[in-house]
Amino acid sequence: AATGALSEPAVAAETPGPTFLAWRPDHRVLYAGGEGPDAEGKTSGGAAAFSFDAATGRLSPLNSRGTGGSATHLATDATGRMLVTVNYGGGFTASFPLGADGRIGPRASLLAHAGPLGPNKARQEKPHPHSVTFSPDNRFAFVADLGLDRVLAYRIDPAAGTIAPHDPAFIATPPGSGPRHTKFSRDGKFFYILNEIDGSISACAYDAARGAGTPIQHISTLPAGFVVTDPDRAAEIRVHPNGRFVYASNRGHDSIAVFAVNADGTLTLVEFTPCGGKHPRNFNLSPDGAWLVCANMDSDNLVSFKVD
Repeated sequence: AATGALSEPAVAAETPGPTFLAWRPDHRVLYAGGEGPDAEGKTSGGAAAFSFDAATGRLSPLNSRGTGGSATHLATDATGRMLVTVNYGGGFTASFPLGADGRIGPRASLLAHAGPLGPNKARQEKPHPHSVTFSPDNRFAFVADLGLDRVLAYRIDPAAGTIAPHDPAFIATPPGSGPRHTKFSRDGKFFYILNEIDGSISACAYDAARGAGTPIQHISTLPAGFVVTDPDRAAEIRVHPNGRFVYASNRGHDSIAVFAVNADGTLTLVEFTPCGGKHPRNFNLSPDGAWLVCANMDSDNLVSFKVD
Protein backbone atom coordinates (compact mmCIF):
# COMPACT_ATOMS: atom_id res chain seq x y z
CA ALA A 1 0.00 0.00 0.00
CA ALA A 2 2.98 2.32 0.50
CA THR A 3 4.98 1.54 -2.65
CA GLY A 4 2.60 -0.29 -4.98
CA ALA A 5 4.99 -3.24 -5.14
CA LEU A 6 3.52 -6.71 -5.62
CA SER A 7 4.62 -9.82 -3.72
CA GLU A 8 5.47 -13.11 -5.36
CA PRO A 9 2.22 -14.90 -6.29
CA ALA A 10 0.90 -17.77 -4.19
CA VAL A 11 -1.82 -20.26 -5.10
CA ALA A 12 -5.00 -19.46 -3.16
CA ALA A 13 -7.18 -22.20 -4.70
CA GLU A 14 -7.56 -24.35 -7.79
CA THR A 15 -10.67 -24.48 -9.97
CA PRO A 16 -11.11 -25.47 -13.64
CA GLY A 17 -10.70 -22.64 -16.16
CA PRO A 18 -11.66 -19.69 -13.92
CA THR A 19 -13.00 -16.70 -15.79
CA PHE A 20 -14.23 -13.83 -13.58
CA LEU A 21 -14.40 -13.49 -9.80
CA ALA A 22 -17.01 -11.90 -7.53
CA TRP A 23 -17.00 -11.24 -3.79
CA ARG A 24 -19.95 -11.64 -1.49
CA PRO A 25 -20.46 -8.14 -0.02
CA ASP A 26 -18.92 -9.12 3.34
CA HIS A 27 -15.77 -10.43 1.56
CA ARG A 28 -15.98 -13.74 3.39
CA VAL A 29 -16.89 -15.73 0.28
CA LEU A 30 -15.44 -15.54 -3.24
CA TYR A 31 -17.21 -16.86 -6.35
CA ALA A 32 -15.46 -17.93 -9.55
CA GLY A 33 -17.00 -18.52 -12.93
CA GLY A 34 -15.48 -21.43 -14.81
CA GLU A 35 -15.25 -23.36 -18.03
CA GLY A 36 -14.41 -26.79 -16.64
CA PRO A 37 -16.31 -29.61 -14.88
CA ASP A 38 -18.89 -28.71 -12.27
CA ALA A 39 -19.89 -30.57 -9.11
CA GLU A 40 -22.18 -32.87 -11.11
CA GLY A 41 -19.28 -33.99 -13.30
CA LYS A 42 -20.47 -32.20 -16.41
CA THR A 43 -18.06 -30.18 -18.50
CA SER A 44 -20.47 -27.46 -19.54
CA GLY A 45 -19.07 -24.99 -17.03
CA GLY A 46 -20.16 -23.73 -13.67
CA ALA A 47 -19.63 -21.40 -10.72
CA ALA A 48 -17.62 -22.27 -7.60
CA ALA A 49 -17.83 -20.83 -4.07
CA PHE A 50 -14.86 -20.47 -1.72
CA SER A 51 -14.67 -19.30 1.88
CA PHE A 52 -11.94 -16.70 2.42
CA ASP A 53 -9.46 -16.54 5.30
CA ALA A 54 -8.45 -12.88 5.56
CA ALA A 55 -5.47 -13.71 7.78
CA THR A 56 -3.80 -16.05 5.31
CA GLY A 57 -5.41 -15.12 2.01
CA ARG A 58 -6.31 -18.75 1.43
CA LEU A 59 -9.53 -19.95 -0.15
CA SER A 60 -11.37 -23.15 0.87
CA PRO A 61 -13.88 -24.80 -1.49
CA LEU A 62 -17.53 -24.69 -0.41
CA ASN A 63 -19.37 -26.05 -3.46
CA SER A 64 -19.99 -25.55 -7.17
CA ARG A 65 -22.99 -25.58 -9.48
CA GLY A 66 -23.39 -26.14 -13.18
CA THR A 67 -24.58 -22.97 -14.90
CA GLY A 68 -25.61 -24.62 -18.16
CA GLY A 69 -22.43 -23.46 -19.89
CA SER A 70 -19.27 -21.48 -19.28
CA ALA A 71 -19.88 -18.77 -16.68
CA THR A 72 -18.22 -15.91 -18.54
CA HIS A 73 -18.98 -13.31 -15.85
CA LEU A 74 -20.80 -13.27 -12.52
CA ALA A 75 -21.83 -10.96 -9.67
CA THR A 76 -23.58 -11.10 -6.30
CA ASP A 77 -26.36 -8.75 -5.24
CA ALA A 78 -25.95 -6.27 -2.36
CA THR A 79 -27.59 -8.60 0.18
CA GLY A 80 -25.32 -11.52 -0.66
CA ARG A 81 -28.34 -13.76 -1.17
CA MET A 82 -28.14 -14.31 -4.93
CA LEU A 83 -25.64 -14.87 -7.70
CA VAL A 84 -26.15 -14.02 -11.38
CA THR A 85 -24.01 -15.55 -14.13
CA VAL A 86 -23.87 -14.89 -17.88
CA ASN A 87 -22.91 -17.26 -20.68
CA TYR A 88 -21.22 -15.63 -23.67
CA GLY A 89 -21.23 -18.69 -25.92
CA GLY A 90 -24.66 -20.00 -24.91
CA GLY A 91 -26.46 -16.67 -24.99
CA PHE A 92 -28.23 -16.77 -21.63
CA THR A 93 -28.31 -15.34 -18.11
CA ALA A 94 -28.81 -17.54 -15.03
CA SER A 95 -29.42 -16.85 -11.33
CA PHE A 96 -28.90 -18.82 -8.12
CA PRO A 97 -29.86 -18.38 -4.47
CA LEU A 98 -26.97 -18.29 -2.00
CA GLY A 99 -27.02 -19.92 1.41
CA ALA A 100 -26.13 -18.15 4.64
CA ASP A 101 -22.73 -19.86 4.51
CA GLY A 102 -22.21 -18.73 0.90
CA ARG A 103 -22.92 -22.04 -0.82
CA ILE A 104 -24.56 -21.83 -4.25
CA GLY A 105 -28.10 -23.24 -4.37
CA PRO A 106 -29.86 -24.87 -7.33
CA ARG A 107 -30.36 -22.67 -10.39
CA ALA A 108 -33.50 -20.55 -10.00
CA SER A 109 -33.63 -18.73 -13.37
CA LEU A 110 -32.38 -19.36 -16.90
CA LEU A 111 -33.27 -16.69 -19.46
CA ALA A 112 -32.17 -16.94 -23.10
CA HIS A 113 -31.28 -13.71 -24.90
CA ALA A 114 -32.99 -12.84 -28.16
CA GLY A 115 -33.37 -9.86 -30.44
CA PRO A 116 -32.02 -8.23 -33.60
CA LEU A 117 -28.31 -8.86 -34.04
CA GLY A 118 -25.67 -6.19 -34.54
CA PRO A 119 -24.19 -5.54 -38.01
CA ASN A 120 -20.75 -7.11 -37.36
CA LYS A 121 -21.24 -10.55 -38.91
CA ALA A 122 -18.00 -11.94 -37.49
CA ARG A 123 -18.58 -10.89 -33.87
CA GLN A 124 -22.37 -10.48 -33.65
CA GLU A 125 -23.58 -13.73 -35.22
CA LYS A 126 -25.76 -14.48 -32.17
CA PRO A 127 -26.50 -13.08 -28.68
CA HIS A 128 -23.39 -12.81 -26.52
CA PRO A 129 -24.12 -11.84 -22.87
CA HIS A 130 -20.81 -10.58 -21.51
CA SER A 131 -21.26 -9.19 -17.98
CA VAL A 132 -23.76 -8.42 -15.22
CA THR A 133 -23.96 -5.32 -13.00
CA PHE A 134 -26.45 -4.75 -10.16
CA SER A 135 -28.08 -1.34 -9.73
CA PRO A 136 -27.04 0.69 -6.66
CA ASP A 137 -30.50 0.22 -5.09
CA ASN A 138 -30.30 -3.56 -5.68
CA ARG A 139 -33.55 -3.67 -7.66
CA PHE A 140 -32.15 -4.56 -11.07
CA ALA A 141 -29.42 -6.53 -12.84
CA PHE A 142 -28.09 -5.16 -16.13
CA VAL A 143 -26.52 -7.58 -18.61
CA ALA A 144 -24.37 -6.30 -21.47
CA ASP A 145 -24.93 -8.31 -24.66
CA LEU A 146 -22.19 -7.83 -27.25
CA GLY A 147 -24.17 -9.56 -30.00
CA LEU A 148 -27.36 -7.53 -29.63
CA ASP A 149 -25.88 -4.05 -29.05
CA ARG A 150 -28.06 -3.90 -25.96
CA VAL A 151 -27.74 -3.90 -22.17
CA LEU A 152 -30.69 -5.97 -20.97
CA ALA A 153 -32.50 -5.10 -17.72
CA TYR A 154 -33.82 -7.69 -15.25
CA ARG A 155 -35.78 -7.28 -12.04
CA ILE A 156 -34.29 -9.29 -9.19
CA ASP A 157 -35.79 -11.13 -6.22
CA PRO A 158 -32.92 -11.80 -3.77
CA ALA A 159 -35.08 -13.90 -1.43
CA ALA A 160 -35.94 -16.33 -4.23
CA GLY A 161 -32.71 -15.87 -6.17
CA THR A 162 -34.65 -15.18 -9.37
CA ILE A 163 -34.55 -12.63 -12.18
CA ALA A 164 -37.28 -11.51 -14.60
CA PRO A 165 -37.32 -9.23 -17.67
CA HIS A 166 -37.87 -5.57 -16.83
CA ASP A 167 -39.77 -2.87 -18.73
CA PRO A 168 -37.98 -0.99 -20.28
CA ALA A 169 -36.23 -4.16 -21.35
CA PHE A 170 -32.88 -2.76 -22.47
CA ILE A 171 -30.56 0.18 -23.13
CA ALA A 172 -29.51 0.37 -26.79
CA THR A 173 -25.94 1.14 -27.82
CA PRO A 174 -24.82 2.26 -31.32
CA PRO A 175 -24.97 -0.45 -34.02
CA GLY A 176 -21.81 -2.53 -34.09
CA SER A 177 -20.49 -1.17 -30.79
CA GLY A 178 -20.65 -4.49 -28.91
CA PRO A 179 -21.28 -3.71 -25.21
CA ARG A 180 -19.00 -5.73 -22.90
CA HIS A 181 -18.78 -4.37 -19.32
CA THR A 182 -20.70 -1.71 -17.37
CA LYS A 183 -20.32 0.39 -14.21
CA PHE A 184 -22.48 2.89 -12.31
CA SER A 185 -21.20 6.27 -11.20
CA ARG A 186 -20.52 6.58 -7.48
CA ASP A 187 -23.69 8.66 -6.93
CA GLY A 188 -25.80 6.25 -9.03
CA LYS A 189 -26.96 8.99 -11.39
CA PHE A 190 -25.04 7.74 -14.42
CA PHE A 191 -24.33 4.38 -16.06
CA TYR A 192 -21.24 3.73 -18.20
CA ILE A 193 -21.20 1.03 -20.89
CA LEU A 194 -17.85 -0.09 -22.29
CA ASN A 195 -18.24 -1.23 -25.90
CA GLU A 196 -15.66 -3.80 -27.00
CA ILE A 197 -15.99 -3.89 -30.78
CA ASP A 198 -15.72 -0.18 -31.63
CA GLY A 199 -13.62 0.75 -28.56
CA SER A 200 -15.97 3.23 -26.91
CA ILE A 201 -17.95 4.20 -23.83
CA SER A 202 -21.67 4.99 -23.90
CA ALA A 203 -22.51 7.29 -20.98
CA CYS A 204 -26.14 7.15 -19.83
CA ALA A 205 -28.27 9.18 -17.46
CA TYR A 206 -29.85 6.72 -15.06
CA ASP A 207 -33.42 6.97 -13.76
CA ALA A 208 -33.34 4.89 -10.58
CA ALA A 209 -37.11 4.96 -10.09
CA ARG A 210 -37.76 3.48 -13.53
CA GLY A 211 -34.61 1.35 -13.75
CA ALA A 212 -33.88 2.95 -17.12
CA GLY A 213 -30.82 4.44 -18.78
CA THR A 214 -30.80 7.14 -21.46
CA PRO A 215 -27.62 7.50 -23.58
CA ILE A 216 -26.13 11.01 -23.42
CA GLN A 217 -22.66 10.49 -24.93
CA HIS A 218 -20.68 8.04 -27.06
CA ILE A 219 -16.92 8.59 -26.75
CA SER A 220 -13.97 6.62 -28.12
CA THR A 221 -11.49 4.93 -25.77
CA LEU A 222 -8.80 5.22 -28.48
CA PRO A 223 -6.74 8.11 -29.87
CA ALA A 224 -8.10 9.95 -32.88
CA GLY A 225 -6.98 8.25 -36.07
CA PHE A 226 -6.02 4.95 -34.46
CA VAL A 227 -7.04 2.13 -36.80
CA VAL A 228 -8.61 -0.79 -34.92
CA THR A 229 -7.51 -4.14 -36.34
CA ASP A 230 -7.27 -6.34 -33.23
CA PRO A 231 -10.37 -8.55 -32.85
CA ASP A 232 -10.20 -8.09 -29.06
CA ARG A 233 -10.53 -4.41 -28.29
CA ALA A 234 -11.84 -2.51 -25.25
CA ALA A 235 -11.92 -4.89 -22.26
CA GLU A 236 -12.68 -3.36 -18.83
CA ILE A 237 -14.10 -0.18 -17.32
CA ARG A 238 -13.69 1.11 -13.76
CA VAL A 239 -14.79 4.18 -11.80
CA HIS A 240 -12.30 5.74 -9.37
CA PRO A 241 -13.41 5.49 -5.70
CA ASN A 242 -13.69 9.28 -5.56
CA GLY A 243 -16.14 9.19 -8.49
CA ARG A 244 -14.23 11.82 -10.48
CA PHE A 245 -12.55 9.59 -13.07
CA VAL A 246 -13.38 6.66 -15.35
CA TYR A 247 -10.78 4.25 -16.76
CA ALA A 248 -10.95 1.82 -19.69
CA SER A 249 -8.45 -0.74 -21.02
CA ASN A 250 -7.67 -1.09 -24.73
CA ARG A 251 -6.39 -4.41 -26.11
CA GLY A 252 -4.48 -3.90 -29.36
CA HIS A 253 -3.60 -0.31 -28.47
CA ASP A 254 -2.38 -1.76 -25.13
CA SER A 255 -3.32 1.21 -23.02
CA ILE A 256 -5.46 2.51 -20.19
CA ALA A 257 -7.65 5.45 -21.21
CA VAL A 258 -8.37 7.96 -18.44
CA PHE A 259 -11.46 10.20 -18.46
CA ALA A 260 -12.63 12.96 -16.14
CA VAL A 261 -16.31 12.86 -15.15
CA ASN A 262 -18.15 16.11 -15.82
CA ALA A 263 -21.02 17.45 -13.70
CA ASP A 264 -23.55 16.27 -16.30
CA GLY A 265 -22.11 12.73 -16.29
CA THR A 266 -20.33 13.04 -19.64
CA LEU A 267 -16.65 12.19 -19.96
CA THR A 268 -13.62 14.21 -21.08
CA LEU A 269 -10.40 12.49 -22.10
CA VAL A 270 -7.44 13.10 -19.78
CA GLU A 271 -4.73 10.81 -21.18
CA PHE A 272 -3.69 7.40 -22.50
CA THR A 273 -1.20 5.42 -20.40
CA PRO A 274 0.70 2.41 -21.82
CA CYS A 275 -0.42 -0.67 -19.90
CA GLY A 276 3.10 -2.04 -19.42
CA GLY A 277 2.43 -5.22 -21.36
CA LYS A 278 0.28 -6.76 -24.08
CA HIS A 279 -3.49 -7.29 -24.15
CA PRO A 280 -4.71 -5.57 -20.93
CA ARG A 281 -7.72 -7.78 -20.32
CA ASN A 282 -8.55 -6.52 -16.84
CA PHE A 283 -7.45 -4.01 -14.20
CA ASN A 284 -8.70 -2.60 -10.93
CA LEU A 285 -8.09 0.20 -8.44
CA SER A 286 -7.19 -0.21 -4.79
CA PRO A 287 -10.03 0.74 -2.39
CA ASP A 288 -8.26 4.02 -1.50
CA GLY A 289 -7.80 4.88 -5.18
CA ALA A 290 -4.04 5.31 -4.80
CA TRP A 291 -3.03 2.42 -7.05
CA LEU A 292 -4.17 0.81 -10.29
CA VAL A 293 -3.09 -2.77 -11.09
CA CYS A 294 -3.38 -3.95 -14.70
CA ALA A 295 -3.36 -7.63 -15.76
CA ASN A 296 -1.89 -8.08 -19.24
CA MET A 297 -2.92 -11.44 -20.69
CA ASP A 298 -0.52 -11.94 -23.60
CA SER A 299 2.60 -10.77 -21.70
CA ASP A 300 1.65 -12.70 -18.52
CA ASN A 301 2.35 -9.79 -16.18
CA LEU A 302 0.79 -7.50 -13.60
CA VAL A 303 1.75 -3.83 -13.62
CA SER A 304 1.00 -1.40 -10.79
CA PHE A 305 0.52 2.31 -11.38
CA LYS A 306 0.45 5.15 -8.87
CA VAL A 307 -2.70 7.23 -9.37
CA ASP A 308 -2.66 11.03 -9.10
